[in-house]
Amino acid sequence: MLNRGKCIENICVFCSSSDFLDEIYYKDAKELGRLMGQNGYNIVYGGSTLGMMWACASEVKNNGGKIYGVMPQRLVDMGCRTDNCDEFFLAQGMRDRKQKMDDISDAVIVLAGGFGTLEEFAEMFVQKQLGYNKKAIVLLNTNGFYDKLLEFFNDVVEQKFANKFAKDLIYVASTPKEAIDYINNYQEPEKSPSKFEIYSR
Repeated sequence: MLNRGKCIENICVFCSSSDFLDEIYYKDAKELGRLMGQNGYNIVYGGSTLGMMWACASEVKNNGGKIYGVMPQRLVDMGCRTDNCDEFFLAQGMRDRKQKMDDISDAVIVLAGGFGTLEEFAEMFVQKQLGYNKKAIVLLNTNGFYDKLLEFFNDVVEQKFANKFAKDLIYVASTPKEAIDYINNYQEPEKSPSKFEIYSR
């Protein structure tokens, strides 16, 4: 049996900090932020005014949501921090940053991004796989950006490096609306995964 569990209020968004992408990526980031704000969600993100990160966060705030920024000291020293956050959390390093973002968020949406985004996504994915969290994890596949990654996931399962249940732990959305619809209707699993679901083939 499933139940919603605690109410989802804060959504952690992982995505690119690049300002040099095709416009379609910023468009989806802005649309996601708009829908998050209109649906009563706040954003937990990296705390800068860069790339897709700020495209999404600024629209959350423009549409009634709050911005919670989390940034390590090194990036603050580089001048990456924005003063537009409703609350800003300083982390000592990237591991501390991810921990804080995890602690204050109720769900995760992953947009297109580079190596940092993949690392953040992978950690949340594995935590859910092992039962350390039960959060909704959505992969927003703008412009087919993650098609090859999803093919790789299929290979991982087919070659028995991971259990077939693992792929069910994330939801792949094609549009921002689909991502938010999934979050709105997410049912948190009542039980953590069993040893069978983690290790059997």
